Amino acid sequence: MELEVKTLDGAAAGSITVSDEIFGLEPRTDLIHRVVRWQLAKRQAGTHKAKQRAEINGSTKKFVRQKGTGGARHGNKKAPQFRGGGKAHGPVVRSHEHDLPKKIRALGLRHALSAKIKADGVIVLDAASVDGPKTKALNEKLKQLGLSNALVVDGTEVDVNFRLASRNIPAIDVLPVEGINVYDLLRREKLVLTKAAVSALEERFK
Repeated sequence: MELEVKTLDGAAAGSITVSDEIFGLEPRTDLIHRVVRWQLAKRQAGTHKAKQRAEINGSTKKFVRQKGTGGARHGNKKAPQFRGGGKAHGPVVRSHEHDLPKKIRALGLRHALSAKIKADGVIVLDAASVDGPKTKALNEKLKQLGLSNALVVDGTEVDVNFRLASRNIPAIDVLPVEGINVYDLLRREKLVLTKAAVSALEERFK
């Protein structure tokens, strides 16, 4: 598959041949969905906690006599039905993480990349580098490329000036190729890959 290569200024910079095994698959939404669920579950903190009746400070004395009141038979006020009592079956600190085979994770990324290609949502840049860390200058260049909501993936190392210039632009994310993931890829309208990123991806899935 041939993809057009552009410069950051919007000029043509030739073309690049990419692997159909990475960018030319018929996207499977079930695989992509499984990977996104795995990612989101893994990053949940799981620190929610409610006190159960055993963790409430209070007297265990029977506060009303057993018979003659016309009411229910109660023990102590730490029971869940009373104000200030423990929570019945409340949330506890736990991990939401679940297992997903490594092959499924890799396949999900390939299908997500193919889905972006199919939706005409991929731009290949010759290089993602700027002369200085100037947000205004970079924002103008991105507007020329029609990018207002995008994930930019560079090679092993991201250009320092590009990273600094982009971090205050809303809806523009910048990652090294090792950090590319399905969720970040799908949450942005456009995927911008440098030639170095394409080479690294093809080497990774070889």
